[in-house]
Amino acid sequence: MLRTTLSHVSPIALASVLVCTSQAAAAQEALAPAEEQRAGNQIIVTAQKIEQRAQDVPITISAVSGEQIRDLGVNDLDELSNYIPGLNIQEQSANNPGVVIRGITSDSGSAQQGPRVTLYYNGVDISRSRGSYQAIYDLDRVEVIKGPQATLFGTASTVGAISLVSARPREGFSGQITGGYGNFEQTLLSGFLNAGSDVLAGRIAFEWRTREGYAENLNPNQREELYAQDQLGVRASLRYTPTSDITLDLIGTYDQQRNGGTPFISGRFPAFLGAPGGAANAFRPANLGGNPGAAAVLGDDQLGLNREVYDLNLTVEYAFADDWTFSTVNGYREFDSREVFDADGSAAPFLEFAEIADGWQISHEGRFTYSGRSLRARAGWNVFIEDGRQNVPFATEEGTFLQCLSSLFGAPLIPGIPCVAPDGSVPAAGVTAIATGGALQAIPYASVFENQGRNEAYSVFADATWLASDALELTAGVRFLWEYRKSGFFANVPNSVLSRAPLIPGQIDTGGRTFTADKSFTAALPRFNALYRISDDVNVFATVSKGRRSPVVQVNAARRAGVVEPNVVDVAQEIVWNYEGGVKLASGPVSGSLGVYYQVYNDFQVSIAQRDANGNPTGAFVTASAGKASNLGIEAEVAIEVADWLRLFGNVGFIDGGIDKDGAFSPAFSGARFRLQPEWQGAAGFTIDKDLGRGVRLFATPSVTYRSKIFFEVPNNPLISQDAVTLVNARAGVSLADDRYEIAGFIRNATGEDYLLDAGNTGGAFTIPTFIPAEPRFYGIQLTARFGN
Repeated sequence: MLRTTLSHVSPIALASVLVCTSQAAAAQEALAPAEEQRAGNQIIVTAQKIEQRAQDVPITISAVSGEQIRDLGVNDLDELSNYIPGLNIQEQSANNPGVVIRGITSDSGSAQQGPRVTLYYNGVDISRSRGSYQAIYDLDRVEVIKGPQATLFGTASTVGAISLVSARPREGFSGQITGGYGNFEQTLLSGFLNAGSDVLAGRIAFEWRTREGYAENLNPNQREELYAQDQLGVRASLRYTPTSDITLDLIGTYDQQRNGGTPFISGRFPAFLGAPGGAANAFRPANLGGNPGAAAVLGDDQLGLNREVYDLNLTVEYAFADDWTFSTVNGYREFDSREVFDADGSAAPFLEFAEIADGWQISHEGRFTYSGRSLRARAGWNVFIEDGRQNVPFATEEGTFLQCLSSLFGAPLIPGIPCVAPDGSVPAAGVTAIATGGALQAIPYASVFENQGRNEAYSVFADATWLASDALELTAGVRFLWEYRKSGFFANVPNSVLSRAPLIPGQIDTGGRTFTADKSFTAALPRFNALYRISDDVNVFATVSKGRRSPVVQVNAARRAGVVEPNVVDVAQEIVWNYEGGVKLASGPVSGSLGVYYQVYNDFQVSIAQRDANGNPTGAFVTASAGKASNLGIEAEVAIEVADWLRLFGNVGFIDGGIDKDGAFSPAFSGARFRLQPEWQGAAGFTIDKDLGRGVRLFATPSVTYRSKIFFEVPNNPLISQDAVTLVNARAGVSLADDRYEIAGFIRNATGEDYLLDAGNTGGAFTIPTFIPAEPRFYGIQLTARFGN
């Protein structure tokens, strides 16, 4: 049951929705550069695998071109998501992005669990959470397709899809180099080189970005500040067009991160004398010590992320007859990451973990497309196979751990000794010496658990659009899926020297065995669309579509009658039915859209902290069905070309949704809002692009974004939330010599607003939630030189 209705929405707010309407759309494949696909306000797209005007596509799509990304001055997808209604991306780290479409989050790191949101990179699914982060340099556009899109974007698009399309090689010789510098020692070096003919062309693009951490770490054992950044991306592209009927694109990408530690800052343990406590700690210096003595276990004595991604993509398109085209999209992606993090957020070597995630994915799709006068149709097949693991080592010092854990529950192992003292020191570090009568000063302890997953998905799909008249189009499609899922689990959990039992309650040693289970599933995922042309400028559309998040074959260990054995739980598939309709406009200087949607979920999947039979936390998270859920929302966008040098833009989104009060499996979940779901989200701004003559051009894009309160956990906890956030951003500068040279300044979060990126986290499972600060005020300058044609 929805917790509010539209009758409770402010009339002023609703009026603003009706005014702010726009539609910007783009294609999954780059048939032409974005600027070549636009004539005035008519945007040509291929979202349905054929070229169409944006207002002729009966789907809600938002898109931002590479030029607009540059104008806004954003560097990552999380910053870009502030400008797209219904989209919220949280990048806790490059290893752990949370992608939210229409209030539904896809951020699980478990190799056993499937995603809800499909991320596409040049037409290939890269949705596995730990391998999905992709830098957004030298892109043609970013497209956000909302609502279930199984027939178009695959089975992982339960609530939508995000498609990243890189710039393709072009005929001629051209290049660009950009250097930048800003506060927090931000440095940027990026560019591209393009060369070729109308038959064969190549392009190399790169970006190297570094930054000091913006969260100060007082601990002397750590060399870098928290959230320091050092990442490199390189992409090589080749386009071969032997005839006008054949186009071949080969793209190879390498991405690397050597980033500083995530600032999981404790709200309970002080970092220094007079630390404020609670969420306010996130905006003061931290004291995260990690566990330097456990480098062999965790992989490093320093907090931070070491990640590499390799991606290879081959796309071929062949127009083999009148109105007929065959396309094939093929990809291979491999990722390998290790992130060392301090889960308790203090100087104590208490809850120190690493996450080692690696895996590979292969994808192949073939499709035939027909485009006739009264019928458009396409059909094809898809094969997607992935194999990955999430390995989580844990390291601590036994006396420190036992004293800190027992103190959390009000019964300290040795009374009078705090885990962390008010000045940030760690008195608990002396407990081992006391407990052993001085025989031992420290007892290192380590354990590890690992979940594994293999997913094989084979599907066929088809859809057709009947042009019933000049005004009416009807579309129907379906994807049939056969899926094989295999999960594995093992744990090496020795007994403590002091307690004679595993330190983390509920963790169970599998005795060197890997427990596995597998199962096959089938599904049919349809969509139905209708579009009616009121005029050449105005269309209305309606959509009904079905989405599915894969079932989970969840495997871990259990002890029954003293015997350790596999614990296998089948979590039902999550099903969503999506109903939406709206109006699209593209007339003269104004383009816009307004859409309303309603979504109904069965067996809504949630991640919950696992506890043992005695209610003690284990540090692990499991997937469960929270029952029924529903979502009602409005999305609108507007763009107005006031003059040839001035463009206004704005958007707004409203979501009223959550777990149904009478459909939840637990009272704690009843009526809870979804994780990371704002009720209101909006953005507005304008772009000035004024020719001053003599080859000089002035440009500026100031903007403001707004997001209402969000909860970081389900069930909702007011203490683990973030109130409304308003950010002011701008980029402005001047270009010289007919755009050969450019100097630009940028500022993000100009007012320096303090707000949380996330809260709760692994520490929350142990009743010590941690808080992560979001980006502070960033500003800097960039110089660009361009050459060629």
